Amino acid sequence: MTDATELKPAPKIGLALGGGGPLGGIYEIGALRALDEALDGLNFNELNVYVGVSSGSFVASHLANQVTTAQLCRIFVRNEAEVHPFHPDVFYRPAFREIGSRLLAVPKLLSTAVSRFINNPYDQSLLEALTILAQAAPAGLFDNEGLHDYLRRAFTMLGRTNDFRQLKRSLYIVAADVESSDAVCFGAPGFDHVPISKAVQASTSSPGLYVPVEIDGRYYVDGTLRKGLHASVAFEDGADLVFAINPQVPIDASAAVRAGSMKAGDLTHSGMPNMLSQTFRTMVYSRMQSGIAQYARDYPDKDILLFEPTRDDAKLFFSNVFSFQSRRMVCEHAYQMTRRDLLNRADELEPKLAQYGIKLRRDRLEDEQRTISTSLYGELLPLYVAKGRKKQTQKGRLASGLSNVSHLFSKAQ
Repeated sequence: MTDATELKPAPKIGLALGGGGPLGGIYEIGALRALDEALDGLNFNELNVYVGVSSGSFVASHLANQVTTAQLCRIFVRNEAEVHPFHPDVFYRPAFREIGSRLLAVPKLLSTAVSRFINNPYDQSLLEALTILAQAAPAGLFDNEGLHDYLRRAFTMLGRTNDFRQLKRSLYIVAADVESSDAVCFGAPGFDHVPISKAVQASTSSPGLYVPVEIDGRYYVDGTLRKGLHASVAFEDGADLVFAINPQVPIDASAAVRAGSMKAGDLTHSGMPNMLSQTFRTMVYSRMQSGIAQYARDYPDKDILLFEPTRDDAKLFFSNVFSFQSRRMVCEHAYQMTRRDLLNRADELEPKLAQYGIKLRRDRLEDEQRTISTSLYGELLPLYVAKGRKKQTQKGRLASGLSNVSHLFSKAQ
């Protein structure tokens, strides 16, 4: 990586956001808010390139569409934007069509199994022949088409766009092609005709959880199958410095017990979903660490600054993202954790950031009373929300006025 020398001419700066489901997206919003406050000379809505995978694609697409970090906090954490509902059914609608089609296939599969056994009983037992019924299992339990619909509406208002080609900055959404296992960058030439909302839907389609998303006759799932972070995409686009946020780290149970954030055995006894989550996180994290080391060799003249949770914090691992209080806790935790990380690394980061015309605000990082809520004071709501509230207030005043007039008439009578 580069040494701290002189100011670089017109450096290009990028952002790479990893996955982690809805909880990972909330973590990224909190971390981004901390970075936005602490880094003078950097505008997270005017970076040169954005790369997102899984939940990171959701956050990156909003930033590229000029939604500020403050507005992201207001909309998805504080529930202050009524036109942006953040409800479970946006992400977890049962895949009724997929499940129904699989159930309808059961009679034919059963007939095939029995026929194979009768025609060649010495080749396999009846029980072995019945294993064909595994094909009746759905490809995913949920359908995230609601996410696509939600983003399509959000990106077609107030000058925003659902078209990669109309963005002022480069945006790349990474998904994995199920049949070839290749990583595909929506937003790149040949894939930039796909609506941003559809690309995000594909990138967030976790295998087994969601039905694969069909785009132009191909089927796509979560891009973290290939890599936890895709910072190389930003480097290949010309970025000199990439800020990377990886919310998906496995919990170190022993360290968490020592830190007092969980009790011994909590992870093992927490059920299959958390065990699968720990396994998946471990695989993704291992590949990501190898990738970070590879970046140093492949791009020796470029810099990457990585931010991620500590591995001894069980509060993040066991949080329920659809609990309003949990969302606020995770976002605040990410905000404070990133602030501490910046302050601890300040001596290392300041000269490196100075090369890119960025100043680290130690005064803000040293303010122990600062929270994500206090940091939002003075920050404006999205314009369309403010207008909507103004209309509601005016209607309320009008209704109140009419009520008073009615009251006066009734007294006069």
